[in-house]
Amino acid sequence: MASIQDEGILIAQHAAGKSAVQCFLRPDKANRHGLITGATGTGKTITLQSLAEGFSALGVPVFMADVKGDLTGISQKGALTEKLGKIIKERGFEEPAFSSFPTTLWDVFGKQGHPVRATVSDLGPLLLARMLNLNETQAGVLQLVFKIADDDGLLLLDMKDLRAMCQDVGDNAASYTTEYGNISAASIGAIQRGLMQIEEQGGDQFFGEPMLNIEDFMQTDGSGKGVVNILAADKLMQSPRLYATFLLWMLSELFEALPEVGDLDKPKLVFFFDEAHLLFADAPKVLIERIELVVRLVRSKGVGVFFVTQNPLDIPDSVLAQLGNRVQHALRAFTPRDQKAVKSAADTMRANPGLDVATAITELGVGEALVSLMDEKGRPSLTERVFVIPPASQIGPITPEQRKTLITESIVAGVYEKAVDRESAFEALKGRTQNRAAAAAEAGGDVAPAAPRTRAGRAAPAAEPEAAPAGGGILDSIGDMLGGGARRSRASVGEQLIKSAASSIGREVGRQIIRGVLGSILGGSKR
Repeated sequence: MASIQDEGILIAQHAAGKSAVQCFLRPDKANRHGLITGATGTGKTITLQSLAEGFSALGVPVFMADVKGDLTGISQKGALTEKLGKIIKERGFEEPAFSSFPTTLWDVFGKQGHPVRATVSDLGPLLLARMLNLNETQAGVLQLVFKIADDDGLLLLDMKDLRAMCQDVGDNAASYTTEYGNISAASIGAIQRGLMQIEEQGGDQFFGEPMLNIEDFMQTDGSGKGVVNILAADKLMQSPRLYATFLLWMLSELFEALPEVGDLDKPKLVFFFDEAHLLFADAPKVLIERIELVVRLVRSKGVGVFFVTQNPLDIPDSVLAQLGNRVQHALRAFTPRDQKAVKSAADTMRANPGLDVATAITELGVGEALVSLMDEKGRPSLTERVFVIPPASQIGPITPEQRKTLITESIVAGVYEKAVDRESAFEALKGRTQNRAAAAAEAGGDVAPAAPRTRAGRAAPAAEPEAAPAGGGILDSIGDMLGGGARRSRASVGEQLIKSAASSIGREVGRQIIRGVLGSILGGSKR
């Protein structure tokens, strides 16, 4: 395990032993973020596991995605195998104090861990557009769909809500043109096809309630160790856009939910973003700008973010500049792009007069790395060629029986397993259709006429009390959402919110106001 000393977390040292170079990650500089890079098979996973152990031992909760399925071993006590014993002897390490670490398992699909869900409304149109691979025009129409749902007081909680809302907007596009602008049937069709593809990949299981409470990631056990939250991502990686969108959403949730705390002695949470290249691949400029802003600002919330990827060129320069702690494993320089990556990696690490960084990158062995970490004054240390400390927990995956035990004995066992399907946009729109059909049947007609639309594009109520006075201020909007307005759709939303759990009230009642906070981060309104 990366041992804990006064200087911080010892993560690597020179082969000559303790009398030589040692690299410490200072906990008070962990929120300056970091980067772990290297080619496949060079030891990134072991580095990630050792870092997670060090943070857990300090009482800092950790989140990481298990892309290859072998990080779950951190939950079990390690053992001195013949191979490990040979490595320890060759590199001058002390035998690790073998230990296990408290672990909570999560899975978007609910098979290998506790389910993780978010509402469609909370994810917002920008991240959804990224997930659905929409072009600029289609993304604009999706934003209009969210806007119309908000104006109509319709809750977008799960996939069927969004599909029903898109269908309704498409069917009544002409009614919305004056207030919202043109809504093309082609764009609605593209959105619906994208939603269908996500459903076929199983992504619809991610949308719904109960929604993840991000504070459940920030737990410690009885001995004070930080809980290591592991997301099963082997299946999720088959849908790269869903994977990248999901992790970015969680990072955004942390930014939105946590208060400003400034620089702490140790972070409140460390977030490892594995396969980080998926986040930036083909991402529009506006999204990259927002990611840069989130990474920069989430530091003041006490969150450290470590990007893990093969090639430093995978990370845009604007984001790379925010990553103060660097662990560089071997890179291969077989192609011009590889050579450029080696030069880029060398140029972004602090030079060491006694070390040719660019040459060393191509010579590193498995488990060996070039390390530059921030010192007590916030400066990057000289780059050192060292070996990563082996983990104290089990190297490799756990058994299905061990996984089952972890899930059943988890502190959140039973909290997220049962999905909740409360009244939302799908039910409200279905009710409108049924009411029109019933009215047509009573009138003796064969076809239910469409409900008349108001100038704002919303269905006019069949019977209405005295019209609500025009106002439109923030307090009026909140009153409408809580059921104080005269419009029937708003009152319905108020009833739903009152029946919801307190956490849901906090999210949905203030959604249009709260979105302004994250909307400024993720570009436009987060609807």
